[in-house]
Amino acid sequence: MNSLEQVKATLAEARAEISKVIIGQQNVVDHALIAIFTGQHVLIEGVPGVGKTLLVRTLAKVLGGDFSRIQFTPDLMPADITGTSVFNLKENAFVLVKGPVFTSFLLADEINRAPAKTQSALLQAMQERLVTIDNETHKLPASFTVFATQNPIEYEGTYPLPEAQKDRFMFKVRVGYPSRDEELNLAARMLGQESPEAILESGTVKQVLSADSIAALRAALQQVVVRDELMAYVVDLVRATREHEAVLVGAGPRATQSLLLASRARAALDLRDFVTPDDVRALAEPVLGHRLVIRPEFEIEGMTIEELIGRVLEAVPLPR
Repeated sequence: MNSLEQVKATLAEARAEISKVIIGQQNVVDHALIAIFTGQHVLIEGVPGVGKTLLVRTLAKVLGGDFSRIQFTPDLMPADITGTSVFNLKENAFVLVKGPVFTSFLLADEINRAPAKTQSALLQAMQERLVTIDNETHKLPASFTVFATQNPIEYEGTYPLPEAQKDRFMFKVRVGYPSRDEELNLAARMLGQESPEAILESGTVKQVLSADSIAALRAALQQVVVRDELMAYVVDLVRATREHEAVLVGAGPRATQSLLLASRARAALDLRDFVTPDDVRALAEPVLGHRLVIRPEFEIEGMTIEELIGRVLEAVPLPR
């Protein structure tokens, strides 16, 4: 898969297959695809029952990857994620029992319910796609992607994610309630034989990609043109978050990289071979939102992250 035309056709086919299961939520689907095709990770925030787990299972099916799920709890230990060595009496030796992190698509459900020690077990895996167990380092699949979920309305017994870990997520995506028509469609399908779960298990959904072709697709995305002026615009935008009077902690260089990579993938999803300022502006909130900390005096006045990013976008002139 080395031509942009092949990339465009494959992306269009993947979206079509995913839409057989996922009703609505097109922005969420696109953000998930962008993260996978750029080798990044996604933090998903939404109330229970809006299809977060179903989305990741569907992505694994369509993109030809393995799927694992970890339910984070306060008593979860790092070894429960990475795995451990167990003594095998038959072989009279220690044998590695791999944990759920050894997969392509990992759903880290309610990641903020586990203490920092356990959350940090994912850091090496997310950044380097490596896991160290008993002083031995093991490789994870090149397509390894973490989808971590948080419940936005229930914070009792939770542990806030450290800034270093939040920065490793390309996006923070909010999954909202479906529209009335979408919820009516879902209700009708649940009473028949076409519930989303039934469709996913029935074999109706086709596999479009494999691990090897995902790597080729990532390479092909480099053909999408990012003009120098647009690159400078992204840098200025991220730097502006550090200088705004309402910002206590601004976005770092990793945000610049994420915004550039995401904009290039968004252009490909829209079947274009060039990036526009609209790509950057559309992705500014999900890329920057979880990386910024508002000063307390502005937060008391009611300023939100969305409003802050809107002001930053207004302040930075568009490239000509």
